[in-house]
Amino acid sequence: MEAREQRGLEIAATVKLRRKGGVWTVPSQSKHGRMYQVDVQGAAPTCSCPDHETRRVKCKHIHAVEFSIRRETRPDGTTTVTKTVRVTYSQNWPAYNAAQTHEKERVAELLRGLCDGISQPQQGRGRPRLPLSDVVFSAVMKVFTTVSGRRATCDLRECEAKGHVARTPHYNSIFNYLENPKLTPILKALIEESASPLKAVESDFAVDSSGFAACTYERWYDAKYGKMRLEHNWVKAHLMCGVKTNIVTSVEVTGPDDHDFPYLPPLLKTTAKKLSVAEVSADKGYIGINNLEAVVAAGAVPYIPFKSNATGKGSELWRKMYHFYQFNRSEFLPKYHKRSNVESTFSMIKAKFGASLRSKTATAQMNEVLCKVVCHNLCVLVQSIYELGIAPTFWAETLVAQQKSLEA
Repeated sequence: MEAREQRGLEIAATVKLRRKGGVWTVPSQSKHGRMYQVDVQGAAPTCSCPDHETRRVKCKHIHAVEFSIRRETRPDGTTTVTKTVRVTYSQNWPAYNAAQTHEKERVAELLRGLCDGISQPQQGRGRPRLPLSDVVFSAVMKVFTTVSGRRATCDLRECEAKGHVARTPHYNSIFNYLENPKLTPILKALIEESASPLKAVESDFAVDSSGFAACTYERWYDAKYGKMRLEHNWVKAHLMCGVKTNIVTSVEVTGPDDHDFPYLPPLLKTTAKKLSVAEVSADKGYIGINNLEAVVAAGAVPYIPFKSNATGKGSELWRKMYHFYQFNRSEFLPKYHKRSNVESTFSMIKAKFGASLRSKTATAQMNEVLCKVVCHNLCVLVQSIYELGIAPTFWAETLVAQQKSLEA
């Protein structure tokens, strides 16, 4: 029994399906409140879900309806119980166990290596400032611990004892630096550099966005119902990641209302600076001639599905990709399916470092999201050290460029 058929059997066994004539209403398993319409009146059943519209195969909702019909039409009123086999995937447990048991200490070592590439700005008069590299190290480690700044102080003291920082900053100093917009490009540079050790491993990438809830609320008076309403403020992270290790190669953090489409070219441009890009997978929200041209200009192949109302009229590139999508689904879909790895990346970040933000200002929230991504990349590198045998080296290209400039 294939995966879709197995999920359809689960839906039929646990959810009540409603029928009106030849059309069945099946609830979505992933999105609460969303319903899909399955029509079994024609020669071949159809479903309104994206899976069936994109792949033109029987989705789990169609299988659920077929199981329900088969169960209803039993002449003796009995049902058939089908035993399913759970699909499992192999895991390199020795490497996984070693990575997990040494993760905290290895993350601190890798983060120190990253922060060594941060140059200290010149200071004029006044009280001596904290080393910028130590402040960035402390801010990222504070996010890594997933506790408040005050509770993270003891962990930072341990880092001081091991020589990772010269002096533990006060937690208020960490808060103040997170609210500084000058910290944003530094954290982005750390994310890009932390992905560079995997340039020999990653060549296929996926792009998407997801939201992080803030601790602040938006309040307004609802005149229709005559009462106050509120909702969480949140920010959106647009990122590109490798589909093999889930390493994040570039990030842009915006407000909640920014669309996904314009961010593919800058994310791809940043990724292509340090890694070779062969494929880019994205959902329908990124389809457009500008994005297709950007991917092709980077020397990669775009795997972005077309919307249902799209036609083959347009530029040569548009026509070529449209007909490839329409007539080579068996080749296109396995490549496009790699896009699910970016969903896994967001899930990894939120499960480990939280889906909500502690910061209250917009700049601090942006920097906190970037710190979460830095922590995620360091954890991926630790796993890659034990599983792939890599030896991360940071800022090697920068040092070579500086050496050449000195020799010249």
